[in-house]
Amino acid sequence: MMESEPVRDQSTELVFRLMKLVDIPDILIIEREAFTMPWTEEAFRNELTHNHFAKYMVMELHGHIIGYAGMWAIVDEAHVTNIALLEAYRGRKWGERLLDELMKTAAFLGMKSITLEVRVSNEVAQNLYRKKGFRPAGTRKGYYSDNREDALIMWADLPEYGEQGMMEGSVDLK
Repeated sequence: MMESEPVRDQSTELVFRLMKLVDIPDILIIEREAFTMPWTEEAFRNELTHNHFAKYMVMELHGHIIGYAGMWAIVDEAHVTNIALLEAYRGRKWGERLLDELMKTAAFLGMKSITLEVRVSNEVAQNLYRKKGFRPAGTRKGYYSDNREDALIMWADLPEYGEQGMMEGSVDLK
């Protein structure tokens, strides 16, 4: 780097866009790193091609996918299906940026609230969700098939979007 070049904050170089079928191999790498029961290629193909409720985005850094998030937008409720980052990019608050983008997109699509399930043992994720306005609303007993762990159900209200639409740089998932 030349001395005259400005030092850039990498977080400002994050790009969010719609997930495409060609992204699935990269998404599967993230899945295997993040989850004990990762989704299959077929599951993602079905979500992207057959589920009209499904909305998925990727987060890129310098053209490389480092995270993704998905939700189902049903009537006026968004249900987060998954959110994950490559392990090397965790701990930088980029998962929070990804969740922010997903919530903004849900609000833009007219969703009034957003829900998700999280392992009762995953306090790191629960703390992030609480920070973003999610509140516990119950449990699903034995929800996770790998170890029968319970899931904490959490809900958050979403802000209404005005005439200005989504913030600049946001993904249009319509």
